[in-house]
Amino acid sequence: MVRNLQSGERLRPIDLAREHGLSTQAIRNYEAVGILPAAGRTPHGYRTYTPLHARALRTFLALMPGHGHQAAASIMRAVNRGAVDEALRLIDESHAQLLEDRQTLRAVERALPDLEPTAASEPDHVSGPGGTFIGPLAGKLGIRPATLRKWERAGLVRPRRDSQTGYRVYDGADVRDARLAHQLRRGGYLLEQIAPLIAQVRAAGGLEPLEAALHDWRGRLSARGRAMLAGAAELEAYLRERE
Repeated sequence: MVRNLQSGERLRPIDLAREHGLSTQAIRNYEAVGILPAAGRTPHGYRTYTPLHARALRTFLALMPGHGHQAAASIMRAVNRGAVDEALRLIDESHAQLLEDRQTLRAVERALPDLEPTAASEPDHVSGPGGTFIGPLAGKLGIRPATLRKWERAGLVRPRRDSQTGYRVYDGADVRDARLAHQLRRGGYLLEQIAPLIAQVRAAGGLEPLEAALHDWRGRLSARGRAMLAGAAELEAYLRERE
């Protein structure tokens, strides 16, 4: 429960810590790195805080879910030294990153209907127990080896190198990724549009779990957006109180 504090009230580290289930050492650490303004001191050297410090702590904790610990800390440090424009720039960067993540998600979702499930799940007659080399894989896909090397530079495939010959060796996952890339290229997708999709397929563990992963990703982006709104409200209140 948030306490109703009077402007002249003096608080101990434990008072701030208890409200949020933190340790008093965490409060001291937050002050030391500039997340909280510098504390006052009693004649005996004990730290004393004010309702402004309590507001600063609530603001930092509200910013973290949307911006992450590092960005939230940087925002608070900027505000506490009076660099409000810098703090707003950092917030803009977080929003820009969220927008970029949303655009990537939409690109992946648009590409998903163009993927044939059989392309990733059909029996693999190209890759043997030790993998396959670039020539046989290129021949199977009907492309040139140079195309596979170009896809590798773009991060679409990640073959390992044979320790003795130095030749590229493509395992089953590489073959899957090459097939997906080939399919999407035929559909008119650019390499930079294909790269995030391949990354999501890898993260999901294949094409079939990808839809569930996208649903989870969408939910996390929405939660992050709402957390940014909540953090903005706390930051505005903190800025007004500082003024």
